[in-house]
Amino acid sequence: MPLPATVGPTAPRRRRGSARAWTGWGFVGPFMAVFGLVFLAPIGYSLYLSLFRDRMIGGTIFVGLENYRRALEDPRFWEGVGRVALFLAVQVPIMLGIALLVALAVDSGRLYGRDFFRMAIFLPYAVPAVVATLMWGFIYGTRIGLLGDVNDALGVSLPDPLSPDLVLAAIGNIVTWEFTGYNMLILYSALRVVPRSLYEAAEIDGAGQFRVITAVKLPALRGALVIATVFSVIGSFQLFNEPSILQDVAPNAITSDYTPNFYTYSLSFSGQQHNYAATVAVVMGLITMAVAYAVQLRGMRKEG
Repeated sequence: MPLPATVGPTAPRRRRGSARAWTGWGFVGPFMAVFGLVFLAPIGYSLYLSLFRDRMIGGTIFVGLENYRRALEDPRFWEGVGRVALFLAVQVPIMLGIALLVALAVDSGRLYGRDFFRMAIFLPYAVPAVVATLMWGFIYGTRIGLLGDVNDALGVSLPDPLSPDLVLAAIGNIVTWEFTGYNMLILYSALRVVPRSLYEAAEIDGAGQFRVITAVKLPALRGALVIATVFSVIGSFQLFNEPSILQDVAPNAITSDYTPNFYTYSLSFSGQQHNYAATVAVVMGLITMAVAYAVQLRGMRKEG
């Protein structure tokens, strides 16, 4: 009895579709394996650790959400969160504002030595954070640093940037110096893909340079600004390198709980409280995700 007409062609199609699917997984598989190993597995292990507690007598016991309750009531943790929130609210707008001005200046075509200027602004991002912090720590030094030499040469006493009242601003200056070029490159790349026809139409309508910026360039930069802001928000909540390195030269200003990430590191490696450190890391990760998502959602809503 002959097979139905639909059976013959369908089987080869299914085999071809299955082969395509396996081919796709062959390309995606290595990435998924690495992603699961270096990203998903540590998160899962941190969640697992956060549900237990080590005791001097009795070993490790299951405590459920007790560590999370402790973290939510921990004043040291929330002081660190408030400190990085203040850092974010002040430093990020300043950094992105400078990056925006530089990107507009470089894109204008009226800047002398544009290529050199663009590379000079981006160059600090190529300097490792550890090296940059050590360099600025030497500049800030009042005894054996550049600031101390200026005080001795001029016979003045300039404020100490590493004092408890000014150290957060000093860290903000370091981060701004490091990442302004990175954000400038994001914004400048977005400007380079704006169709030239929009500029020509604006010139035909008699728009000046300022009007072109406000009516053409800034709307085109909105998506890039959202991306740069989200990256900056995440980076602010992850603040660790700068305070951990400056602590050696400013121990009275930077404590072991100065930022949430530094607090987590101190709990784990100095206090041997691995379970509670994992809990603080999970809570901080959730806070970072919530704030970053809110920023992205607001930016997308404005874009719409």
